[in-house]
Amino acid sequence: GGALLPRPSAPGRAAMAAEPAMEGRRSPLKTWGSRSLLDPLPGESASAEHERLKACDSGEDNWKKWGPYVSERQWGTCREDYGTNGNSWVYLPFDIAHQVAYRWGEDGIAGLCDEAQTLCLSLAMWNGRDPILKERLFGLGGPQGNHGEDVKEMYYYLDATPTHSYLKMLYKYPQQAFPYDRIRLESAALGTADPEYELMDTGIFDDDRYFDVFIEYARESIDDVYMKVDVHNRGPEEAEFHMVPQAFFRNTWSWEGPGAERPVIERIDGNAVSIKHSKLGQLYFSMEGEAQLLLCDNETNCAALKSDDLRLRPFDFASDAVFWAARSPTLEQPFREYYSVHFRACDPADMASVYAHFYAPGDARGAAFVPAAPAASDGPMYHTTGHIGPGPYKDAFHRYVIKGELAAATASKGTKAGFHAKCSVPAGGCKTFRVRLSTVNIGNTFEDFDDVVSSAKEEGDAFYAALQGDIADDEHRRIQRQALAGMIWTKQFYNFDIYTFFEGDPACPTPPQAARRAIRNSDWDHMQNCDVISMPDKWEFPWYATWDLAFHCLPLALVDSHFAKGQLRLITREWYMHPNGQLPAFEWNFSDVNPPVHAWASWRVFQIDKKKSGGAGDLPFLEEMFHKLVINFTWWVNRKDAEGKNIFQGGFLGLDNIGVFDRGGKLPTGGIISQSDGTSWMGFFSLTLMRMALELAQSNPVYESMAAKFFEHFLHIARAMTRLASSGQGLWDEEDEFYYDVLTLPGGNRVPLKVRSMVGLIPLFAVEVLEPSILEKLPRFADRCEYLLAKRKDLADLVSRFEAPGQGERRLLSLLRGHRMKCLLKRMLDPKEFLSDYGVRALSRYHLEHPYVLECDGNRYEIGYEAAESSVRIMGGNSNWRGPIWFPMNYLIIESLQKFHQYYGQDYCIECPVGSGNQMSILGVADEISNRLTKLFEPTADGKGRPALRLHPKLATDPHFKDYVLFYEHFHGDTGRGVGASHQTGWTGLIAKLIQARGVADASPKKQFQREVSY
Repeated sequence: GGALLPRPSAPGRAAMAAEPAMEGRRSPLKTWGSRSLLDPLPGESASAEHERLKACDSGEDNWKKWGPYVSERQWGTCREDYGTNGNSWVYLPFDIAHQVAYRWGEDGIAGLCDEAQTLCLSLAMWNGRDPILKERLFGLGGPQGNHGEDVKEMYYYLDATPTHSYLKMLYKYPQQAFPYDRIRLESAALGTADPEYELMDTGIFDDDRYFDVFIEYARESIDDVYMKVDVHNRGPEEAEFHMVPQAFFRNTWSWEGPGAERPVIERIDGNAVSIKHSKLGQLYFSMEGEAQLLLCDNETNCAALKSDDLRLRPFDFASDAVFWAARSPTLEQPFREYYSVHFRACDPADMASVYAHFYAPGDARGAAFVPAAPAASDGPMYHTTGHIGPGPYKDAFHRYVIKGELAAATASKGTKAGFHAKCSVPAGGCKTFRVRLSTVNIGNTFEDFDDVVSSAKEEGDAFYAALQGDIADDEHRRIQRQALAGMIWTKQFYNFDIYTFFEGDPACPTPPQAARRAIRNSDWDHMQNCDVISMPDKWEFPWYATWDLAFHCLPLALVDSHFAKGQLRLITREWYMHPNGQLPAFEWNFSDVNPPVHAWASWRVFQIDKKKSGGAGDLPFLEEMFHKLVINFTWWVNRKDAEGKNIFQGGFLGLDNIGVFDRGGKLPTGGIISQSDGTSWMGFFSLTLMRMALELAQSNPVYESMAAKFFEHFLHIARAMTRLASSGQGLWDEEDEFYYDVLTLPGGNRVPLKVRSMVGLIPLFAVEVLEPSILEKLPRFADRCEYLLAKRKDLADLVSRFEAPGQGERRLLSLLRGHRMKCLLKRMLDPKEFLSDYGVRALSRYHLEHPYVLECDGNRYEIGYEAAESSVRIMGGNSNWRGPIWFPMNYLIIESLQKFHQYYGQDYCIECPVGSGNQMSILGVADEISNRLTKLFEPTADGKGRPALRLHPKLATDPHFKDYVLFYEHFHGDTGRGVGASHQTGWTGLIAKLIQARGVADASPKKQFQREVSY
């Protein structure tokens, strides 16, 4: 603990004498900035998209009324799980999703809807061979994948404007039967030591027999939506293609009581329908060309759920016998079937253990064992209750296209409409389909269709040309634009009323109470979410995660700071934030604890917005966020400082499996963990609130005392870390020169958990620089600081300062004294430890050959370096913090280094990489890490493609794949290969922010130092 003490004024000089010599030397105070903190952005342009944004921000027009707000997976979510065992993946699984009307939201491919998700548009397809329509993206649920849930499709978000006036995505649809069963079974046979089995691994794309389906949306007015679909046959032969563009109402009427509005879609003619709803008014949905109009109701087909009609199910479980007979002939068939459907794949030894459990000697079930039916207390599936009409039902389009059942073709009205168009696409050829949602139905509604779509794209080009004016590299422009497209496409309407979820709806029987409330979230029944929210990934994580969302808001602020501010404000509203001040984590457990980064994101978005718009910035936003976050800070102090010593716990803190055991649950050893990251995050939180208060104090002196309060709180956290370290009980380990968590056992013994992980680097984040100009403007704050430093020698030693000629005294607040910062950087910049060719690893590579082992009470716990997928199933097993590279942590490292550079200046140099003999300024190190992260997405000179896409050669080198970038959840610690969720543009979208800053610096290095940073 402590802070850097270079060239202090009198109170700190004696302490400095005892510090080890620092490398390099400091420059006099200059206006050194940091690329990220300066937020170099182009001035506002007069493009049409900029004008639409201004109209939205002012409330003049709501261009964001329609957007890509439809989830890619509503099945398997907690909000659709009305069972009593907590297994959301099994209650409403993929294989019945096309027959069940959802309670809380909708899903679909290329989905578009209004901001209340009253009406949705999406695209369904059929290749003439699949057992069901391709209506939603397929993937494995958590119990089915060897690394948890995972989407098994190929699709890309290619372009988007922030008002959604233009959107474009690509879906790659195989011409052969989609390998649903093969993916399910192969994944079940794999262990946690194996990589995931992906769609590309099936070989279905090897001979290019697939369709590239490009979907574009364009609007020339708020309620006029043009949908263009181009279908390219990449294969060597002519191929059959069926398309069903759909418009459907989200089902609200089945659940509500008498008087609930039941909207209606009615047939006008063969190519158009009338859509009526009290909130949307009169709309028309039409398609150009020859097509069969289909109508049905978006309601559950209860009869189909009770039947064995496997021709309308994606899985053929009868094939399991052949598969398992070849793979595991010694296992009895009923178990093999149950395992492949329900259990998370695991190592062979684990599988044998599970098998032994079901077939233990004397077990009456024996070979006759079958999966247990839902508990009687569950009652009927909730989605089959309520008001359900005579049909045809939700799956009627499947039944018409695949089975030839005519009910959908003859219905005159419903709540779901579609147009079935069939064509043959020649080899190498393309077919185009045009669909429109409009307020008018007069004349030729498709006459200017292509002009409207082209114009919308050109307006998007003009918008991004203004943003990317300083980015000279074409690849960087491509990467940034696709990253921002992903950020915009992954907005999602999220609807979840916890009280109603537990109590039930007026039209439905009361669901089980005690058992369901015991599972999760029962103390969050104040929560009423019904908003458009930025999601981490609309398939793998189709629910918001608050700490992810904080990082999302920085790249979003590049294109739409109003939306970014709204997202941050939303999570602190009283119908989200718990009455005790906790921010919700995510729907699997809103009470989980995430790192407190919301204040940092609020401050950073305020800065970005201020530099874009000029003036004093949006002070009402900053003030509102400050007050709400003070409440959250108080919750942290009261709930996560178990010993009252300013040393914090927190649990897993977003780093799922980074500990030697699960930090988020009850510790197997008992006791508590004093967390290096928890304590550091609170130092970081304190400094950010101090900085927010200082900004507000410049227009309202009341906030000076609040700034002083958080200044003092930070000093006490720093002192606590110092005291604990000096007692020889952690958190700083003098021998290893690294920060570790400390396990306090029930008997009081303290055990340092000597894992070299990102946990030990997080103390770098708690850093802030006070400029002399701030102290001059705020004398009450300055006086309080001087009083504390004069009165409390132990606290004065925690503040670094030095005099700059003609500028006054600049001060550095940090948890790290000079020696400790140098030690952490030495480890972090060592390729044998943290520094990869592609960024900073989450766990040191040292643990590859030296795994950490803890033995306690006869039990053995071990953690080693795993560069890609995780071999343990902590927090579901689909994320791995034991070696891969994660963007949010790397981004915070870069910003922290930039702040240190602001204090030390250009003349202070360190070796990077360690062992290279190459000396860099701290800013140079920040740039080096930024460049390494960017390399993940850049094509390489050796022709092997972008490192992130090297999961399969076709992804990296094929001309129809290689320029479409996937923004993975995390990346292989050695090779850079993408790992985890493949479309988590979310916080990986931070690459757009790094490219923006790098582009400005490359265009004119002087630009980044032209404006003094105000702290």
